[in-house]
This record gives sequence, C-alpha cells and structure tokens, in this order.
Amino acid sequence: MNKQLDPNRTALTFPKKEKLKSKKTIESLFVEGKNLREYPIKLIYLKTTNEDEVPIKVGVVAPKKKFKKAVDRNRIKRLLREAYRLNKTLIFNNIEGTYAFLFLYLGNKEPNFAEVDLAMKKVLAAFKENECHEEID
Repeated sequence: MNKQLDPNRTALTFPKKEKLKSKKTIESLFVEGKNLREYPIKLIYLKTTNEDEVPIKVGVVAPKKKFKKAVDRNRIKRLLREAYRLNKTLIFNNIEGTYAFLFLYLGNKEPNFAEVDLAMKKVLAAFKENECHEEID
C-alpha cells in the first residue's frame, strides 16, 4: 500500500527526533536558559546548535515534590506534550535557528487539557514575540 505524506498531518506529529534527551543540553537550559511564564506553564528555552534537521527539541517536566504519584506526573507530562504537539505550528516554521525547549508544570493541582492548551498557546506566542523582538534589535 502506497502511503502519501499529508503535510497537514505530519505538521501535527511529535517524532522522536524532536524530543530533548541530551543531559548536557538539559543542564545548560537550567544554567543559561531564558524563562517565560504563563501559569501553569513555564518555558525555559535556549538557542542551540542541533545537528538534526529539527528547529526545536522539546522536553516536559512535572515536579515530583508536588505530585508524589508517578501516574499523576505522567498524565501532566502527557497533557503538556499533547498541547505542544497541537500548537507547535504557531512557531515551528516562523523561527530562525535551533532551540531547546523545556516545559515545566507549575500548578499545584492536576490540570485539565483546556487550561494547559490555553497556557501553551500563550507561552508559545510570547516566545515568538520575544525572539522576533530580539532579532530586530
């Protein structure tokens, strides 16, 4: 069976090559990265030199201190990844260079998808505005 690639469908995926896995990059994110907050999400980002052809590598974090059960942390991380996957087209083709993103969940209670999705849209829009502004200066 011949599978044809649909550009709309491939834009809404989150393949393995877009996942942030490098410990060195994650450590440098916490040390050198810039922050954007849109409650309940905090975005830490850093301009990097990825050899891959992807412009953004993404990681997600849910705090063990606030959510003791792994089930709860995994659900939050799943919601963050899904919200990013659906909204990554807002920035994916509009940026120059390569970046590493880390999304942290700041809330004290388990979120629903609507509030995570809204916060993700706001934080990605703030990133786009912030980076475009920096390049003009």
